Amino acid sequence: MIGWSLLIAGCGAGAGSALIPAPPPAPLVSIPLPPPPVQTRPSLPPRALQARVAELVRAFPGKAGAAIRSVDDGWVVGQGGDLSLPQQSVSKLWVAMTVLAQRDAGRLKLDDPVLVSRDDLTLFHQPIASLVKGEGYRTTLSGLLTRALTQSDNTANDRLLTYVGGPTAVRRFLASKELTGIRFGPGERLLQSGTAGLTWNQSMALGRGFEAARARLAPAVRQAALQRYIDNPPDGASPNGITAALARLARGELLTETSTRILLDTMAASRTGHARLRAATPTGWQLAHKTGTGQELGRRNAGFNDVGLLTAPDGRRYAIAVMIGDTTAPMRDRQKLIQDVCAALTGAQPRGGAAEVDERLE
Repeated sequence: MIGWSLLIAGCGAGAGSALIPAPPPAPLVSIPLPPPPVQTRPSLPPRALQARVAELVRAFPGKAGAAIRSVDDGWVVGQGGDLSLPQQSVSKLWVAMTVLAQRDAGRLKLDDPVLVSRDDLTLFHQPIASLVKGEGYRTTLSGLLTRALTQSDNTANDRLLTYVGGPTAVRRFLASKELTGIRFGPGERLLQSGTAGLTWNQSMALGRGFEAARARLAPAVRQAALQRYIDNPPDGASPNGITAALARLARGELLTETSTRILLDTMAASRTGHARLRAATPTGWQLAHKTGTGQELGRRNAGFNDVGLLTAPDGRRYAIAVMIGDTTAPMRDRQKLIQDVCAALTGAQPRGGAAEVDERLE
């Protein structure tokens, strides 16, 4: 396993703590992925698991979908698995895969230096902004990748996006790997400003400029913009599409062995979403995941997700995606749906009262 040193401060939205840059990673070597467990006979979807997941999603007050896919046996269970739901920061996965695919093709190295300037700043959760002073903050692609996936740093992710060639490059990667049911939006600034009913201006990236501009909009403008986003999210993806992609990642079908391990190790180091999938991952299980959280207008939320790969104590692997696209349910109920779907697989006793954990815009 590659030992990346991750020094993280303030994973929650609004964290203002200074972040200590992680030291450069050790030289990369080719590390084989562990072989999948031996399959003795074809496996059918567990009926009880299907019934429980369907029950949970149907009972949820809002538009939601969930899927659990066995990486090694191939079965899938779920409810609303083909709905196109807002990904929000889940889409950082596809940027990371595009970076690593370009690494595999020899187009870049993860220790390539990168400058992050004030012109690269975005909005909402961007801890790296506190380090951008004067001419900018000097880091590496691996540093940005770590921040984007483990802290859900929007500026780190958008800087990676510009480095690899913008949204077109990510869409080209998705198409080349035939990853269906997944759309990639225009990048954080344009996605969030459009969702709010604003036209992006870089001055909004400073301080709380975006929030101030959004607050000046008429409620009807914001409501109409949010509804357009919910009806046709430019970053929409289906739980079935995401779990299919994650299963292929786990089987080594999307990236080289080393790049696959880098991505999975970094996802496993994520500390966002304390009260989502992680809360229903018991001792002995392993989780590599990515959260996503959208904007709120009043009590209405557009996008509250957690997706990832779970490895059971016996070595069997499962791709899971629980996505909420539109709801007025409080955060504790959104967290509980994600926990309960995960617990249906793992048998965990989720921390049902974890409502005190504020997980906005991770």
